[in-house]
Amino acid sequence: MSQPYDFTILTDSSADLGEDLVREMDIQVLPLSFTIQDKTYHNYPDNRELDPHVFYQMLREGQTATTAAVNVEQYLQAMEPELQAGRDVLVLAFSSGLSATYNSSSVAADELREKYPDRKIYTVDTLCASLGQGLLVWMAAKERAAGKTIDEVRDWAVGHKMSICHQFTVDDLHFLKRGGRISSTTAFVGSMLQIKPVLHVDDEGHLINVGKARGRKSSIQALADKMGQLQIPGENDTVFICHGDCIEDAKYLESLVKERYGVKNVLIYYTGAVIASHSGPGTLALFFIGEHR
Repeated sequence: MSQPYDFTILTDSSADLGEDLVREMDIQVLPLSFTIQDKTYHNYPDNRELDPHVFYQMLREGQTATTAAVNVEQYLQAMEPELQAGRDVLVLAFSSGLSATYNSSSVAADELREKYPDRKIYTVDTLCASLGQGLLVWMAAKERAAGKTIDEVRDWAVGHKMSICHQFTVDDLHFLKRGGRISSTTAFVGSMLQIKPVLHVDDEGHLINVGKARGRKSSIQALADKMGQLQIPGENDTVFICHGDCIEDAKYLESLVKERYGVKNVLIYYTGAVIASHSGPGTLALFFIGEHR
């Protein structure tokens, strides 16, 4: 694809953006990696190395996945060709509250600024995750397409990142327990009673439990309820939903937000392997613009 812009927007695969949107908006995506059954894969937007349904099936069968952040060398290799070609670089990175990816981008940027003093290299800690990060990146790309400069888009992203609401639930508490998000006792009792947590990503970019619901359907309705409480009317023509191999649940959530709030467009993608390694199959998340998180 020819590069029509004088600066590149670079993000990472924790944004969970689909390949179609990445191509349409001319966004570069660096893959985080994950390891399952002693084999390491890169989490590309087109899922070229492992089909997401296969990955989720492996999790359901009891396999454990571990993940790794984007490292400094990956950032250097991605950014330097853009700088050599005379383009500036804006990095919108996975929350520093959940990953070392942003720190890697900062180290690489510092190194490259010395080598390319005439180029602008900006890194933004989005404090977002999954399609919350994806929503911010997508909107930033729209700002760029509208003719905004790299400084204007950077400032826009910094100014709007705290308005990105992440509301999600999980179906299997085992994965949150393994990651230390809930205790073994909470996981056991919750599983017995079919208690489903409702979580969000807070202002520090951390994963926080904000509620619970009895049963799967109630937990999905709770996500839509949260949108009603937090959304800015008129700001959510498009919302994002991601799912952990539970497309019917995603479509049910889509119907709720369209009926209740007049949302026109809902984009649905898989929760990528890196996020799903920690949240498990059945993860369902809703992302929109709110007064606050």
